Amino acid sequence: MKMILGLYKADSGSIYVGGEKVAYGQTSTNRYIGYLPDVPEFYGYMTPTEYLRLCGEITGISDSLLKKRIRELLETVGLEKAEKRIHGFSRGMKQRLGIAQALLNQPKLLICDEPTSALDPMGRKEITDILRNLRNKTTVVFSSHILSDVERICDRVGLLNNGSLVLEGKLDEIRAKRGSDGFELEFQSSADTERFMSLYKGGERTEKTRLIYPGKSEKDMSDAMRLLYESRIYPLKLEMREPTLESLYLEVVGK
Repeated sequence: MKMILGLYKADSGSIYVGGEKVAYGQTSTNRYIGYLPDVPEFYGYMTPTEYLRLCGEITGISDSLLKKRIRELLETVGLEKAEKRIHGFSRGMKQRLGIAQALLNQPKLLICDEPTSALDPMGRKEITDILRNLRNKTTVVFSSHILSDVERICDRVGLLNNGSLVLEGKLDEIRAKRGSDGFELEFQSSADTERFMSLYKGGERTEKTRLIYPGKSEKDMSDAMRLLYESRIYPLKLEMREPTLESLYLEVVGK
């Protein structure tokens, strides 16, 4: 991310933003970029409107356009009614304000560094919803170790291990290569669960009435269906499990 921003020198290769080559130590291409650090800092004595106005004036946005952009952005991030001082904001509210600030100059590229780290579940949902809704307005690049958030937002992913890119591509294509992550069953009673486990080996009990069979194919699931019919055990649910980013990551790094 810092190489894209011209702050770190790349060992090799080239980076282009908005059709222009990024040069180390120069920031001319940053006019195309909005950036949200993992821990954004603000002037706590300001309100959101005051802070965004300051940022807009620094970047040279005209007064008439700035008023419109501030109103639109505060609505986008759900802070249109939050006029208290920023020092009283929660971590999630600060992240939302940081996104608004990063979008102020209508960037072609929005970079977010760990945007959902240290947030509670509600705060994470708010941020991921905002980022997902921005996909049709600008290109969003973000880093995260919370792979479930990545699955909710991204259409293209890259997995890093020890500084190397070990898996990269469109999320649906990566999943298609893996096929499935086994299948899952849910039963009406723990007795049915135990009975089926004794008949069909290799299952892992995740709850009293729920089993997963990791690594199994569609043919294996067909065999399980036939056994259920023959044994007159009627599950509440039987479905193939789509591979998660976590399972894909653990597979490619060999763990």
